[in-house]
This record gives sequence, structure tokens and C-alpha cells, in this order.
Amino acid sequence: MTRTLLAPPLPSALDTGDAQFRQNREDMLEQLAQIEELLDEADAGGGPERMERLRSRGKLPIRERIANVLDPDSPFLEISPLAAYKSDYVMGGGMVVGIGVIAGTECVIMGNDPTVLAGALTPYAAKKWMRALEIARDNRLPYISFVESAGGDLRVQTGDGEGRRRAQLDHFAETGRFFYEMIELSKMEIPTVCVVFGSSTAGGAYQPGLSDYTIMVKEQSKMFLAGPPLVKMATGEESDDETLGGAEMHTTVSGGGDYFAEDEMDALRLCREVVSHLNWRKPGPEPRFDVEPPAHDPEDLLGIMSRDLTKPVDVRDVIARTTDGSRFEQFKPRWGATMVCGWASIHGYPVGILGNNGVIYPDAAQKAAHFIQLCNQIDVPLVFLQNITGFMVGKDFEADGIIKKGSQMINAVSNSTVPHLTVIIGSSYGAGTYGMSGRSFGNRFTFRWHTAKIAVMGPKQIAGVMSQVRRGQAARAGIEFDEEEDAETVAQVEAIQEKGSLALRATGAITDDGIVDPRDTRDVLGMCLSVVRNRPIDGAEGYGVFRL
Repeated sequence: MTRTLLAPPLPSALDTGDAQFRQNREDMLEQLAQIEELLDEADAGGGPERMERLRSRGKLPIRERIANVLDPDSPFLEISPLAAYKSDYVMGGGMVVGIGVIAGTECVIMGNDPTVLAGALTPYAAKKWMRALEIARDNRLPYISFVESAGGDLRVQTGDGEGRRRAQLDHFAETGRFFYEMIELSKMEIPTVCVVFGSSTAGGAYQPGLSDYTIMVKEQSKMFLAGPPLVKMATGEESDDETLGGAEMHTTVSGGGDYFAEDEMDALRLCREVVSHLNWRKPGPEPRFDVEPPAHDPEDLLGIMSRDLTKPVDVRDVIARTTDGSRFEQFKPRWGATMVCGWASIHGYPVGILGNNGVIYPDAAQKAAHFIQLCNQIDVPLVFLQNITGFMVGKDFEADGIIKKGSQMINAVSNSTVPHLTVIIGSSYGAGTYGMSGRSFGNRFTFRWHTAKIAVMGPKQIAGVMSQVRRGQAARAGIEFDEEEDAETVAQVEAIQEKGSLALRATGAITDDGIVDPRDTRDVLGMCLSVVRNRPIDGAEGYGVFRL
């Protein structure tokens, strides 16, 4: 039985008629239109010709395979769909990864895109594959793989001598780790199901070979350690694909295939049947609170963040458009005001929320550390809303122990064992990223808005610091400082740093799980809060030494 969180709805003074709000909204819609174009590019895979060739063989594109295996009208949360942005590879990197519901069970789905380099494993696909395995392991989700791959992308192993040797060694080591992780899932009693839609050769044959369940498609699936040409070269034996490693042979002779499908749709039906018998159960509690739409319109989220991240934002305006009924019980609201902490529910799931209303001062760091400990004590997941330029610096703040108190916050984040979900809505600079549970701190999921920027420090600050260093070097050498040349250098450095910090650059490098439309923030968090409950939620029983 659910109940209503007793906290009152947050008030909001956001003026949706303000000129700045309207400009922010217009800018955000423009940015989201760009994202839609890039997502369409990712959907197109290897392009119209390759898509048509695939269909002419009676095969479905990877996203259609996924759509047909999911429960009707259920969502699919795609992970890193814009991987490989501004790289030499096709948008998406040749692989689709995400979370969806199959036969009532939340599953991780990984699928090769056969229209991109025949499904070969690109460097971006490799990172996405490892992320899929990580999500399955950390959240105890059944792992479903849709395999159709020509193997590794040999183009990354070109060159001569030591460079080529190094690339080959890296490839072998990386591939071996994938297999290790798949075996670990099975050892942890996390089911692994493989549907072989096409070629699965050499090392790729171990994907179905190491899965708990393997489904093969008539006259389409091919699974062997060496194809006919290599077999002939190695042994002189004549063979063809079907007799050497087809679905008929593996499901009737070798036993390498467990289920024989007549076609792709039949294979997807069998996949759903397998998942349905897994008897998968969530140990985590169901939603405890009433699911209410926010009292403030989530559409307003389009106008909150400016392109100019130096403009102040009240993170409570984001919280008020994300939580159930806009309810939020603030913790220490009158102390450490640049850190907003409190309890709420999202789609009925209880959460503790931390959001930035400015740089982190010593008192704000202590407040955050205290709050994180409290959430661990009551087994409540944490949501971090990042818009942070870092910890405050200066003589007074050093004397007030900003290093010590900032370390307390980072210690609390590092030792916390409840799930962390992070959404970067604006700046994510310096050690503030660590204090607000950046990607390297074991987050279950990290998403960002298009307005997000991530860097060691702001572009202006980086360029300015480098200018001061050059100025000091010139003074020590007794050389006249060229102000005009320095101004040009500062402008160039600032432009380069600005470009490198942008959300699209970061998501293209797979440093997050994807860019989300601000209006979808609540639903994405709600889905993730459901996913993390596939394993027990237990707060930390102990912490490392706090420097007090």
C-alpha cells in the first residue's frame, strides 16, 4: 500500500514570461533539434543501401529486432546512443545497448548493428559492450545479446612493428575481458541469453558459447571457430558455412545451440519465452509513495538553463519539476545554502537529492557529507543534480578547512553503497565533479542535459591560468611579455577548451549514459530507480577515516 510523502510541494518563483527564460527555451529547443538529427543518424546505421541489403536477406535492422522483443508499449532506455560523435566511425559506434522490459522482466540488451562494418567490434562498440555487462552486473539484470558480427575491426590494428603488435595485444586482452565478464554474470546467477542472427566467428563464437541460453536461426546463424576458408588452409578439409556451423548442425549435432528458430521473428519469440521462465524476482521494495505528476510543469525545464552557465540557477526549480507532487523535504535549508539536500519520491520511489546552487563552501560540503550518511542509514538511493564549478578557494576558505571538509564529502560519496544516479544539468568542473558523484565514483547511471559541460575547470579559467604562467616565465627570464600574442593564445585556448567540454563531445566519448531531454529527466530517473531495485539496496555499514 502506497502513501503520500508528507513534505510540502516546493514553491517556485520561476518567471516563464521573462525574456531570459524565453531565450533559454528557444536555445534548448534548438539544441534538442540537433540531438534528434543525430539520433536519426544513429538509427540509419550504415546507411540506406546497407539497410536495404539487410532487408533483402530477410533480416531486420537491430533496432527493429529490439522493438519486437520488448513488451508492447514498454520503454527502451538506450545507453550512449550518440557514441562516436565527431569520430571516424558511424554514429552509435556499430552497436545498440539499452534497458528494456521483456516478458515483464527488465533486461540489458546488447546488439551488433550488421549494417555497420558487418557488425565488427569498433573501439566505441567495445566500450558500449563493456558498459552493458557492467549495468547487468551492478544491477543484477538478465543480459540479452543479439549477435551478428564479423569480429574485431582489423583497421585499428594496421601499421608495422611494435605499434601493430601492441594493438593486437590490446585487442586480445579486451576481448578476453568481455568473456570473463560474461562468465562472471552466470556465476552470479544472472541469466545470459544469446540470439545468433548471423555470423559469430572465431572469438565471437564464444559469445553464444559462454551464454546460458543460445537461440539460432535457420539458414542464417553461423557459429564456428574458423570459417570454411581457414579450415581449408589449416586442414585441407572442404566445407560450407551451413554444414560447418549452421543452426541445423548446432541444434541437432553439436548441441551448441539450444533453440532452433524458423526466422528472426520466431527467434525473438523464443527469446521472450526463455526470459518468461527465468522466474526473475526483484528483491528491492516496490514504490512506497503515491505517484503524482509534479505540481509545476516539466515543460518549464526547457527555459531554466542558459547557454551561459555563469548565470545563476535555483536547482530547486529543477527538483520541483521532477519529483512526485513537487514534494521535497529540505535538510538544513538555512545552513550551507549552496548545497540543496532533501528527501522526495520519483515515480513512487524514495530518493535523497543533492543539487548545487553555487560553488561548494566548507559548510555546504559538511552538510552534504552528513546527508549522504543519513541516506545510507535508511537505505535510500541518491540523486545528484550537478551544476558545479568546484570547491571554493581562497585564504579564508583554506583556513576554514575547505580541503578537509571537501574531503569529508568525497569520502562520504566514495563509501556510500546505496545507488547513485547523476544528472549533469550545467557545469561539472574540477573536484566538485567528484564531490557530486561523477562517473568514476561507481554511479549506477550518469546522464546529462545538452547544456552540460565537463572539464578540469572552466575554459576562461584554464586559459587565464596558462596566461599567468607564461607571464611569470617571461618575468623570471627578463623577457618582455607580448600582450598581443598572449591575448591571441588565450582566445585560442579558451575556444579549444570550450569545444572539448561540451555535452556532445563528452557523450560521444562515452563518458556518460546519454543526453536526455530535460522534460524526460523524471521518467529516466524513474526507470533507473526501478532498475536498481533488481538487487537489494543496503546502505554503508562503515566509512573510511574522516579528517575531523
